[in-house]
Amino acid sequence: GKMGIDLKKGGRFKNKSKKDSRSTNLYLHLLVKLFRFLSRRTDSKFTKTVLRRLISSGVQRPPVSLSRLTKHMKGKDGRTAVIVSTVTDDKRLLTLPKLNVAAL
Repeated sequence: GKMGIDLKKGGRFKNKSKKDSRSTNLYLHLLVKLFRFLSRRTDSKFTKTVLRRLISSGVQRPPVSLSRLTKHMKGKDGRTAVIVSTVTDDKRLLTLPKLNVAAL
């Protein structure tokens, strides 16, 4: 006969990706709720990426400095940078160009 999966020994591969944020921050949970709805209802790759990063733990969301932000936004004026992490100040920057930032 055919062999089945031994469930007691943990033979079945379950989905390893995180389903929900373990944070106690209720505003983060509201954002997760919103982006989960948007990613389900639209076929936008952007909303799926934002949702995945909102759900990820703090270790997986390293802070972004202003100098790195200005480096990435060079030549992209008029656009908004959406960052799912903490934006930290950089004292090495003497002049800061005009930036539109949405830090979630």
